[in-house]
Amino acid sequence: MDLQTYAIWTIGCQMNFADSWQLEQELLRLGLREAPRPEKADLVVLNTCVVRQHAETKCVGRLTSLKGWKRRRPGALLVVMGCFVGDAQALHRAYPYVDLFLKPSDYMGLIHHLCDHDLLAAEGGAAALLRDDRPAPVSMHVPISYGCDHHCTYCIVRLRRGRERSRPVSEIVDEVRALAARGVREVTLLGQNVDSYGHDLPPQEGSTRSPDLADLLHAVHKVQEVLRIRFLTSHPADLHPRVVEAVADLPRVCPHFELPVQAGDDEVLKRMARGYTAAQYRDLVAHIRTRIPDCSLATDVIVGFPGETPAQYKATLRLLKELRFDAVHVAAYSQRPGTPAARLPDDVPPEEKERRRKAIDDMQKQIVGEINLPWQGEQVEVLVEGKKKGRWQGRTPTNKLVFFDDPGDWRGKLVHVRITWTGPWSMIGEVEGRL
Repeated sequence: MDLQTYAIWTIGCQMNFADSWQLEQELLRLGLREAPRPEKADLVVLNTCVVRQHAETKCVGRLTSLKGWKRRRPGALLVVMGCFVGDAQALHRAYPYVDLFLKPSDYMGLIHHLCDHDLLAAEGGAAALLRDDRPAPVSMHVPISYGCDHHCTYCIVRLRRGRERSRPVSEIVDEVRALAARGVREVTLLGQNVDSYGHDLPPQEGSTRSPDLADLLHAVHKVQEVLRIRFLTSHPADLHPRVVEAVADLPRVCPHFELPVQAGDDEVLKRMARGYTAAQYRDLVAHIRTRIPDCSLATDVIVGFPGETPAQYKATLRLLKELRFDAVHVAAYSQRPGTPAARLPDDVPPEEKERRRKAIDDMQKQIVGEINLPWQGEQVEVLVEGKKKGRWQGRTPTNKLVFFDDPGDWRGKLVHVRITWTGPWSMIGEVEGRL
């Protein structure tokens, strides 16, 4: 069967979505086109996530649902990639109807498979032209490194994605230039731990040290067509003052930090192998806010980690109340096979995990509502990403989501918006003009 159409299903982190976008571009270059419906596709790709149990359950459900589709269309190709793919041989035994299992970010493995096995329609092939006539997204993620060198005891990412591998500065800048030429106006430099970027690269010409994230921010900032630059995710043990200085000094680098704390108690942090104390985390936040007073900060928290006592959970609550983050992404701990934490007793009952998770969510809703309220009546700068339910939407430099109504075409433009309403998760305003 010559493959002519594709469908890609993606779940998980921003890295997975960046991989899926890159895969789609390669498929288009080979002459394939997106299927009108997934069940009509000749090639179906599942890009998967297993960072938490609910994500793995969703992936298994989706994969199982395709068994009948594959039986009805035996000539079609079913591919699974992403963090679900650990032991490929065991997966082949469990899911014999899957044609190909690929490690995370190995989208080129699929391209090589298609070409090596002559699975493309006659008009396809490596010489086909890019046939993506759709406008490029206003905002794009650009991977700068893959994998992670930390050994957080709860995390399966290193087991599935391997050690950190940084891309060269020149390669990243070239990709950003190419995206800008297609109309992309904001890039987010992406890695499992962006703060350790470059440590595995050789020194740049004229330098005695390897490039770091601060150097990369300066290099990408020279691409004038890019209106905004973001980066995520940071690790508190690796965020160097040079990066904070770069954010403070470079006007198009957004003053927003994604800085996961995970817990506010030192014993829990030690069992997680996070590499810092709660006091060190507080000092880091204080330094960032002193150097960049108008910045915003988001964090991640895990509740119900093995052995987390009520007192230790309350220490996390106190830290969140004290530091007042602009966003808190909270999740209940779920055991991940093969991780060191999986050997610890999962001794916090599920209903208690959910109670702790909901309490933080409720508290954070109130905090963010209070943080956003002073913006009412103020003018903010918004990069408009597109429309949602008939309204224009975009984000401020500090990652606040803003909606407004206007008959003009504002996609991809920086505009001034006067805020008329604020809530904990978004704001509404009236456009006052283009920057």
